[in-house]
Amino acid sequence: MLFPLYALNPRQRFPVATLLIIAANVFIMSWMSSLRDVQQAVIAAEYGFVPARLTHMGKPMMINVPVQTLNLFGIPGLQRVKMVSTDPSDVYVTFLTTQFLHGGWAHLLMNMWMLWVFGANIEDRVAPLVVLLFYLCGGVLATLTFWLSDPGGVMPVIGASGAVAAILGAYAVTFPTTKVRTLVFFVFILIFDFPALLWLGVWFLMQVTSGIMGLWGLPVEPVAFWAHIGGFVAGMVLMPLLTFGASPPGTDWRKETDDQFRFDDPRWYDRRIDEG
Repeated sequence: MLFPLYALNPRQRFPVATLLIIAANVFIMSWMSSLRDVQQAVIAAEYGFVPARLTHMGKPMMINVPVQTLNLFGIPGLQRVKMVSTDPSDVYVTFLTTQFLHGGWAHLLMNMWMLWVFGANIEDRVAPLVVLLFYLCGGVLATLTFWLSDPGGVMPVIGASGAVAAILGAYAVTFPTTKVRTLVFFVFILIFDFPALLWLGVWFLMQVTSGIMGLWGLPVEPVAFWAHIGGFVAGMVLMPLLTFGASPPGTDWRKETDDQFRFDDPRWYDRRIDEG
């Protein structure tokens, strides 16, 4: 197992948009945690993405979504059905709301940690508002990809992982050689520095492998792997378009001249000594 600690690529600006996204997700998860399990399941059914709703959108019908009524000591209880609308206005909004719902704190923390590790550097390359729109659009494209893989599904899909995958795809094409300090769990816990393209390439290959196994009916974790795949590819395609004509990665966003070095930059002190 590989767990990223941080990217060896210092931020060049305060990651406003990244922190706002994290704060919004934490706030909603905190509110969800105050509700009973059955209430959380009903919200997930109504505001998560249910593929069958999009497939039958506009038809005068309701979709029956299974809802767990009890989860006692981790043991699932009886199920009931939540009927959800196929009205376009109700379906379209779920493309956004599903990105801010999670199945638990572990699910949320993993997604937000990945966003923090890789999102701040992406925000260095584009304006905060642009990265926010990029994140949301990546999540929508990820959701559409999942729909293509299971258009008749009635289980709600929730989580920010598709949108986060778009950030990962953007990182792979923008900072491919940046080293990512990583915990490696293999008998012992080791620490290695991997190039971002290698790290993200391994992650993407795992998603593709699991996604194909799911399509073949083989046993895999109940994870929306095709949302991850779609988000990652969307990020790889969209990021070069957004940064076309921009300065190369690693260039400071503040213009520097010979007499305008940053005071926290060692070159400033070297310059003063040379001129002294």
